Amino acid sequence: MKLVSWNVNGLRACLKKDFIKSFKSLDADIFAIQETKMQPEQAIIDISGYEQYWNSADKKGYSGTAIFTRINPFNVSYGIGIDEHDHEGRVITLEFEDFYFVNVYVPNSQQELKRLQYRMKWDDDFRNYLQSLDMNKPVIICGDLNVAHNEIDLKNPSSNHHSNGFTDEERGKFTELLNAGFIDTFRMLYPDKTGAYTWWSYLRKARVNNAGWRIDYFLVSERLKNKVTKATIESDILGSDHCPVTLEI
Repeated sequence: MKLVSWNVNGLRACLKKDFIKSFKSLDADIFAIQETKMQPEQAIIDISGYEQYWNSADKKGYSGTAIFTRINPFNVSYGIGIDEHDHEGRVITLEFEDFYFVNVYVPNSQQELKRLQYRMKWDDDFRNYLQSLDMNKPVIICGDLNVAHNEIDLKNPSSNHHSNGFTDEERGKFTELLNAGFIDTFRMLYPDKTGAYTWWSYLRKARVNNAGWRIDYFLVSERLKNKVTKATIESDILGSDHCPVTLEI
């Protein structure tokens, strides 16, 4: 089974940059996207063979997630069941026979860390949500988690220790998530691989110079780790400031 995750940074814009071609070339069984920035009726996305599930933010043109799947789920839920968090379209959960599939777009702490305290509350509540699922069956989590976990996960760690996405607080919450029973699949397979990034600023030719961050992930419950066969970062696929990441199980 092949799974793909991609923060498209505005799906309507990405549709004009060969999204459909990239989608078809990746040939996923389940394809999750983040930061759709749209309501589903705002564009026609005719991809035969896939069911579509959308969770759009109340605020137009902001946040949002979607999943395209060839495999019909038993159940679909939106959000994490906490009203404080569930108006920005950040989470979709599909339940299958053997696992849950969770697509997430984690809140950004923003410039000057204006939203850091909210982010800390989100991280705790989201971790608790995942643990509650994991009590029933294994979980696969994918999406833009808006944190580079370790220094190896960004090009310039020394100058970013107080930047949103690399604060000690955010990195610590990610460590707590892993300690709660989840595996970073890419790092499991490539613990020492450098220069492996999934997001690049549009400024200063960051992508050309590969001055990026790895903030897009596939995580799995520990009891699924032996089923992981491949994890990739598709950095040659353009159309967004993020690139797709994949997992094969």
